[in-house]
Amino acid sequence: MRKLNASQLNSDPLDDQVLQIPLSDRWGIYHRLQELKIKSSCPPDGSLRVQVNNLLEAILIRSTVMQLLGSRQELLEWLERCWNYSNR
Repeated sequence: MRKLNASQLNSDPLDDQVLQIPLSDRWGIYHRLQELKIKSSCPPDGSLRVQVNNLLEAILIRSTVMQLLGSRQELLEWLERCWNYSNR
């Protein structure tokens, strides 16, 4: 899975981020982003375009993608980082 980092997210909220998501997972991610009220689209070229307006949306997008595409190990590491952060 391709990791998203802060340098890949444009600060201009009008710029879309194009995520390369396997076609089999694209619609599930798209519908979850719609539920979260995050503007996204699935154009005919097979990509998933997501508008990132703020850091919270970036975190929600990453979490949504990770839930469907992350390996068990990646999900476990993410959860442990969250727990460690909350215990500070």
